[in-house]
Amino acid sequence: AIILAIEIPLGIAIALCMPRKGWTVSACLVTMSLPLLIPWNVVGTIWQVFGRVDIGLMGRALNALGWNYNYGQSSFDAWFTVVLMDVWHWTSLVVLLCYAGLVSIPDAYYQAAKIDGASRWSVFRHIQLPKLTRVLQIAVLLRFMDSFMIYTEPFVVTGGGPGSSTTFLSIDLVKMAVGQFDLGPAAAMSIIYFLIILLLSWVFFTVTTQAGEAKK
Repeated sequence: AIILAIEIPLGIAIALCMPRKGWTVSACLVTMSLPLLIPWNVVGTIWQVFGRVDIGLMGRALNALGWNYNYGQSSFDAWFTVVLMDVWHWTSLVVLLCYAGLVSIPDAYYQAAKIDGASRWSVFRHIQLPKLTRVLQIAVLLRFMDSFMIYTEPFVVTGGGPGSSTTFLSIDLVKMAVGQFDLGPAAAMSIIYFLIILLLSWVFFTVTTQAGEAKK
């Protein structure tokens, strides 16, 4: 819920600010794609070093600003680091999807809005946002499934700690299967975990699809 509330509006805002013509389009698309090309374990390692209070740029900067930041000791700091890391890693996906939806809108809509003297907000509210509905459904569904199954990045950064504050269900499952070698309960838990993700994704897709058809 936290990352969806951040990544979706942020992704839309960045996509709206991206150029539509010229060589800058390719430059922006390549730049936005870079975080998606980095392996998940490498992303965790980058932010593990980035957030360290002794050598990390973010850790040292936050402490210099008066924030007693330490993701290894504070549960809030650990959550803050995990959320910030996920936003940095996956907002680009939302941006690329939204940008693809924006460039597919015919120019005739904008020309009609310009003739009517529509404001920038009116263009976004009545033209761009409705045309992005399907794209946003895909973006939210993909990010929901990915975030629900998140494992590698927070495990590398915090290991589920401090304590169990960032021990997500996937991390707990791996600890049960690999750490404790309790394969029976781990197998049952993994099946239930899969069914939960499948059910929630189906419910979300059904509700959003029906809501979109009702608006039509």
